[in-house]
Amino acid sequence: MTERRAGTAVRQDGDGDAGAGGTVRADAVALLRCQKLSFYAFAVTALGALVVGVMLLLPVGVGRSLLPGAAARLRRLSDRYRSWATHWTGTRISAPDPLPEGEGRQRAGAVLADEGFWQDVRWSWLEPWVGGLLVSVPPTLAGFGLFGALVQPFVWRLLGPDNWYAFVPVESTPSMLAAAVLGLLFVAGGLRLAPAVLGLHARWTRRTLAAPYTTELVRRVEHLTDTRAEALDAQASELRRIERDLHDGAQARLVALGMTLDAATRLLDSDPAAARDLLREVRASSARALQDLRDLVHGIHPPILTDRGLGDAVRSLALDCFLDTHVTVELPGRFPAPVEAAAYFAVAELLANAAKHGGGREVTIRLAHADGTLTATVADDGRGGADPGGGSGLRGVARRLSTVDGTLALHSPPGGPTTVTLEIPCASSSPKTSSCSGTG
Repeated sequence: MTERRAGTAVRQDGDGDAGAGGTVRADAVALLRCQKLSFYAFAVTALGALVVGVMLLLPVGVGRSLLPGAAARLRRLSDRYRSWATHWTGTRISAPDPLPEGEGRQRAGAVLADEGFWQDVRWSWLEPWVGGLLVSVPPTLAGFGLFGALVQPFVWRLLGPDNWYAFVPVESTPSMLAAAVLGLLFVAGGLRLAPAVLGLHARWTRRTLAAPYTTELVRRVEHLTDTRAEALDAQASELRRIERDLHDGAQARLVALGMTLDAATRLLDSDPAAARDLLREVRASSARALQDLRDLVHGIHPPILTDRGLGDAVRSLALDCFLDTHVTVELPGRFPAPVEAAAYFAVAELLANAAKHGGGREVTIRLAHADGTLTATVADDGRGGADPGGGSGLRGVARRLSTVDGTLALHSPPGGPTTVTLEIPCASSSPKTSSCSGTG
C-alpha cells in the first residue's frame, strides 16, 4: 500500500564552496548579459535613427511606405528587451498594443497616431545614453582588470617608463605585481556589480517601455469585465449544482424518511416489530441524509478551511490523495476567504488531475507568500504533456483564479514532470512569518 504523507520538505544548505561557485557563475552570466545589452545599444541607436530618418521623408511621400516596416522592426527590438528583463531579472513589463494594421498611407497615419510607437521612439533615443552606458560599466571594469592581470605582466617592459595602470606606475616587478592584483580586483568588482546593474537596467526598461497608462487602464477594465462575467457564470453553475445535489441527495432521502415515518406510525399499534424495523430504516436514512449534507457543505466551503486555514486544508487534501504527497507550507497567517477558497479548490483540482491523468507516483505541493503574492506550486512526476486548453480541468482552474486576479503558469513537457504554479496577489492578516511543518 502506498504511504500517504503530508510533510514538509527539509532544506539543506550546500557547502560554502558550492555556494561561492554558484555565486561566481551567476555573476559571470550577469556580466555576459550586460555585455550583450551594451552591444545591442548600437542596434537600438541604428533603428532609432532609421525611424527618425523615415519620418523626415514623410513630406515627400516615400516615408509613408517605409514607416510601417521601420516601426515594426523597432517594436520587435523593444519586445526583445522586455523579454530579457522578464527572463533575466523577473521584472515584468507589459507590452503596448500591437502596431496598427492596414495598407499604404492609412497604416502610416495610424502608426503615427499610436502612443506605443512614440514610446518606442523615445526609448530608442534614450536607451543608448542611459541604459547602454549603465550596462557597459561592469564589462568595462572586467576588461580593464583582465588587461592588468593578464597583459601587463608580459608587456610592461616593452611599454617604457611612462607605463601606468590606473594609478599604479608599472616600472618594476613589484609594481607589475601590484598592477596584476589591482586588475584582479577590477575583475571582481565588475563581476559583483553586474547583477545589480542588470536589475537597474531592467527597472529603467520598465520605466521607458511599459505600456502607457491609458492602455493599462483599458486592459484593466476589460479584465474586470471578463472576470465579472466569468464569476457570475461560475456562481450560477454552482447554484445549479447545489440545487441538483440537494434534489437528488438529501431532499430525496428526507422525503423517503418522512414516508417511512408515516408507515411506522400506522404500524405502531398493529405490528410493533415492523414499526421498529421501519424506525431503524429511518435512523439509517437520516444518517445518510446528514452525510449528504456534510458532503455538500464540504464542496461549497470546507469547514477545515474556515477553522484552520489554507495550510491545514491542503494537508487534508494530501491525506485523502492516494499518491505519495508532500506538502510544504510557508504562510505568514490567514488570507481573505475568497483567496483561500480559490487556492484550495485550485490545488484540489490539480491533485485530482495528477491522480487521474498524470500517471505519476509522487506529488509535491508548496505554499508560500512573498511580496504580496500567494504562490502555490503543484508538481508531479507523471508523464507530462498537459494541455491548458484541453479537458483536464486547467481551464476551470484558470477561470476560478481569474476572479481573484490570480494567474496559472504550466510547465508540462512530454515525458514530464508537470509543474503548475498559481499566483494570487493578496495581503496576509499576520505580519509574522511562520513555517508550518508536520507529517500526516
